[in-house]
Amino acid sequence: MGNIIAIVGRPNVGKSTLFNRLTESRRAIVKEVSGVTRDRLYGRGVWNGVEFSVIDTGGYVKGSDDIFEGEIRKQVEIAIDEANVIIFMVDVTTGIVDLDEVVANLLRKSRKKVYIVANKVDNTERFGLSAEFWSLGLGEVFDLSATNGSGTGELLDEIVKEFDIDTDPSREEDDLPHFAVVGKPNVGKSSLVNALTGEERNIVTDISGTTRDSINTRYNSFGFDFMLVDTAGIRKKAKVHEDIEYYSVLRSVRAIENSDVCIFMIDAQEGIQKQDLNIFYIIEKNSKGIVVLVNKWDLVEKDHKTMGEYEEKIREQLAPFNDVPILFTSTITKQRIHKALETAMYVHENRVKKIPTSKLNEVMLDIILATPPPSLKGKYVRIKYVQQLPSHAPSFAFFCNLPQYIPDSYKRFIENRMRDIFDFKGVPIKIFFRKK
Repeated sequence: MGNIIAIVGRPNVGKSTLFNRLTESRRAIVKEVSGVTRDRLYGRGVWNGVEFSVIDTGGYVKGSDDIFEGEIRKQVEIAIDEANVIIFMVDVTTGIVDLDEVVANLLRKSRKKVYIVANKVDNTERFGLSAEFWSLGLGEVFDLSATNGSGTGELLDEIVKEFDIDTDPSREEDDLPHFAVVGKPNVGKSSLVNALTGEERNIVTDISGTTRDSINTRYNSFGFDFMLVDTAGIRKKAKVHEDIEYYSVLRSVRAIENSDVCIFMIDAQEGIQKQDLNIFYIIEKNSKGIVVLVNKWDLVEKDHKTMGEYEEKIREQLAPFNDVPILFTSTITKQRIHKALETAMYVHENRVKKIPTSKLNEVMLDIILATPPPSLKGKYVRIKYVQQLPSHAPSFAFFCNLPQYIPDSYKRFIENRMRDIFDFKGVPIKIFFRKK
């Protein structure tokens, strides 16, 4: 296993703030209330040339009846098991409290290397207040301010001594395909990720809005290797009441922007609603690959015609861009979930496809010759040349004498023929007509 740091502690001691500082990001949502972080959130950091992974965890609570806190507890224990080194975060302004003792007992059993970090030493008046944390008997105590960064360097200097300097925690993840699982709240996004990975990677409840951060998971099985990104449900602006949820939705939109393919989940019992279409348009606008999963299919009463009729209705609602794969799945029974991965990879291959210029001109110029653009006011459009543009998503430029006279209907005709011939299923393509 690579160089992995887990940040643990009771709620609201500053774990997510430190996570953002160590990873030089703003991936973890930070707010001065307990319970904001729920799932395990992963990031990458580097110090003195040593690379490492960082796990942010939810605040550890014991003996609570809250459904989330029970699941958070489980996520913390998994993070401790995964890590090589543990940062045990405490609050210098409160001193040792009962929950700190509970976490300390858990860490003693883990037999992992533990660094106690006394956070919120934001000014000189708080220096020395951390002395009582030595009584926990877990090792050296570091004064630190996660907010302004003081003390972080000294902590990392000690931590990287525990790591193998030649160990890269993983292959460069930025080069892997990124598949974002998106949709409205409570359509089964986290359940899908858990079912695919075979572990309780993300917290799942019947309460919408359970997932808050966008959670990256490396999937490397059955010949696949990609990053799977679970996102918070995207709901209507009018229904986003708290700022935590606002940032969750913002991170989900960013996850779409940073993805290659979006696994777009809808609820089979509800069908496609207005908010589903809004999410679909965000994906299409960003030129991302799309795979539509109709989840909870096991709950729908059906006969031999139901699936075909349901698919036809979806394509009508997604028009004009309805050339997308549609799968009917159940994360509970695991029906077709691995087919979803195969399809997402197929769509990704379509998205990165490069067509030789000679092949493009050979095929498309014959089609244009057989069906030329309509003339307008006695003016004839002559298309001479076509090439694929060097962009992340499939884009093509058609060079002609009068590009301003090309009607939208002809652009759709060209796009449809290109889809038929070159197979761009699941991928929005852009077509430009330019002056030769």
